[in-house]
Amino acid sequence: MFTTAIAVAAFLLGSFPTGVIVARRAGIDLRTVGSGNVGATNVGRALGRRYAVLVMLVDAGKGALSVVGARMLMPEQEWPVAIAGIASVVGHIFSIFLRGRGGKGVATALGAALGIAPLPALGAFLFYLAIYLPLRLSSVGSMMGALAFPVLLILLGLGHPANLTFAIASTVLIIVRHRENIRRLRHGNELKG
Repeated sequence: MFTTAIAVAAFLLGSFPTGVIVARRAGIDLRTVGSGNVGATNVGRALGRRYAVLVMLVDAGKGALSVVGARMLMPEQEWPVAIAGIASVVGHIFSIFLRGRGGKGVATALGAALGIAPLPALGAFLFYLAIYLPLRLSSVGSMMGALAFPVLLILLGLGHPANLTFAIASTVLIIVRHRENIRRLRHGNELKG
């Protein structure tokens, strides 16, 4: 029952629509600009890098706070932490404040991953940067970074079933949410930024 309460709280926290709120304060409806996505990449296209970094940090903070809070409430129990991480990512993707619409979950998943297993999460983020910086394709970097995280968990000996469940679930969610990007990549018209 307590785990359910933690999951609900993490879902609600994940649902907080950072990008929409930041863009609205600048007089922009983010859902009508660029890709229409509400995450940091599209915020960068609409408002610039400074705002994109702000949104990315807050969205990552939602995931980190969810798992750190779960760990504080239920110490030495891995499953509630993993469930909180998944719930925060699902909340970001299916925000109740945006009628079930949301972002792609990348920054929130990164924040949760940093709270669950910092070293593999940092490795996955570096993998993202290694792909994103030369190509300027955030979608490719995001998907590759997400795929790298469960591999790094195993390689670094942190492949507890709860950790892997979070890693695989968040990776699947991120890739499914990038299906339009995958289609654009196949047709050679993916948005850069």
